[in-house]
Amino acid sequence: MARLDLVTLVEESYEPAIEFFVEKLGFELVEDSPALANDGHPKRWVIVRPPGGQTGILLAQADGMDQASIVGKQVAGRVGFFLRVDDFDQAQSRMASVGVEFVTTPHIESYGKVAVFLDVAGNRWDLIGSS
Repeated sequence: MARLDLVTLVEESYEPAIEFFVEKLGFELVEDSPALANDGHPKRWVIVRPPGGQTGILLAQADGMDQASIVGKQVAGRVGFFLRVDDFDQAQSRMASVGVEFVTTPHIESYGKVAVFLDVAGNRWDLIGSS
């Protein structure tokens, strides 16, 4: 059986991205190791993951103009990431209290209560859960 192990988010720099995902969203810092890019220059291998989650996010610092140009626009302004929580109201309240920017008010959809928030780079996420 196959599973999706990692997805990459290209970030402006490592530290603000780690702080956002760990401190504001409550993700776990799974790995932060030195690594080398294909051309041999140093980089880091940084993985964060929601507690209990299987799929992680590889936080990749932009390397060059092409990569820097997509920071915050990896899915062209659409919601591209979906964070499901058990208790929507508690999660949304906690996230807002630590400065996570919500760009829609919570509303009910067929799949649960939802509100759109921005990550540190400006990518759009759905927070989804029950209340």
